[in-house]
Amino acid sequence: MRISTVTMFDQSVASMNRQQSDFLKVGQQIASGRRVVNPSDDPQAASRSVGVSQAMAVTQQYADARVTARNSLAQAESVLNSVADAITSAKTLLVQAASDTLSDVDRQSVASELRGIYETLIGQANATDGNGRYLFGGYQDNSPPFARTAGEGVSGVNYVGDTNTREQRIDASRLMPVADNGKTIFQSVPSGAGYVARAEKASPGNISIGTQPDHVRNEGSVAFTSGPNRVDPNNADFGKPFELEFSSDVDGNPVYSVSVVEEDGTRTPIVTDATYVSGRTVSFGGVNITLEGTPVDGDQIQLRPANNENANQDLFKSLKDAIDLLELDQGGMDDNRAHFRNTVNTVMRELDNSLDNVLTVRASMGARLNELDVVDAVGGNRMMNYEQTLSDLVDLDYSKAIAEYSLRQVGLQAAQKAFVDVKGLSLFNFL
Repeated sequence: MRISTVTMFDQSVASMNRQQSDFLKVGQQIASGRRVVNPSDDPQAASRSVGVSQAMAVTQQYADARVTARNSLAQAESVLNSVADAITSAKTLLVQAASDTLSDVDRQSVASELRGIYETLIGQANATDGNGRYLFGGYQDNSPPFARTAGEGVSGVNYVGDTNTREQRIDASRLMPVADNGKTIFQSVPSGAGYVARAEKASPGNISIGTQPDHVRNEGSVAFTSGPNRVDPNNADFGKPFELEFSSDVDGNPVYSVSVVEEDGTRTPIVTDATYVSGRTVSFGGVNITLEGTPVDGDQIQLRPANNENANQDLFKSLKDAIDLLELDQGGMDDNRAHFRNTVNTVMRELDNSLDNVLTVRASMGARLNELDVVDAVGGNRMMNYEQTLSDLVDLDYSKAIAEYSLRQVGLQAAQKAFVDVKGLSLFNFL
């Protein structure tokens, strides 16, 4: 077979180009550190690496979301820590104010301190995060969730946010609440809260706060010194509102009756005309309460479960009642002193419930922060697995690549030397 000079030249040039292309490809792999520089290098590995890269991007997005969630929860938890301290300080001041050794002026001084705590709590309830969003407004995080309402003395406070809870997806299967709404924190009680007793004085010209929707009359000097306490949660009437009313028997001795207040407002008697003895503990409906003092016919004491819709669950209202009470003159009258003790006891129980609720919400936030740490650890392990898989698919084995680089270099040099030798072949050299 006759082989022309042109054929030999073409084959030599093609061989050099092929060797140079292989040499350049290995050089690109070494320079980039990747075995698959172009999809054509390994189509299957390139396709799988795209899927792994997308999964890594999603995992990183969840990691960034967890950072945001952790910041929000940490800020809210810090605020609730301050709120719990403020409620504890308010309880301490009320214990101090309940002392019989204090004068009305002394109690007014305590009231001024309570007013400061009241203002502090409003500020904490309207706290914002670092981006100017209100922490406890639900989805309405662009305006203060608690707004003042005009009134005498200390202004009231209304919640104007919504009852939704902002959530953030921190993982593919977990949507986590990252900010509790203010109503849940400042205007609710824990599910296990017990009963709250209330007795109010409503005589014109004397102490009158009027904190209940359906007013309770109490003109005598009866005060509840202990309770209400739960004694039998299995009682058929336990958990229902009770109303205790005083009257007199035929001999003029005080007696009391207890009724269950149904949802429709009807009253079902469960105790009728029981003898009242000052200082004695009375029991009914699975609860007991210790009463002392002298009642007046028609006086009433109301006992409601703390989570009843008509019971006061508003932390700000409890403090407002306490401030209004401490700023009033007792006048040295037994009935006024009884009203003072009753209101202080009621507010103390309400503050206890509010504190328990704040601590419950704070514990929930702490649990979510712990969960974020666990999900972070899982996400970190997942990211490491993705990185290892991606490395196995597209990363370069440098020792193997360097050996191939040297081999391709020798091949290119051999092809170049062969071309030089072929180019030098000519019959004219022998003429």
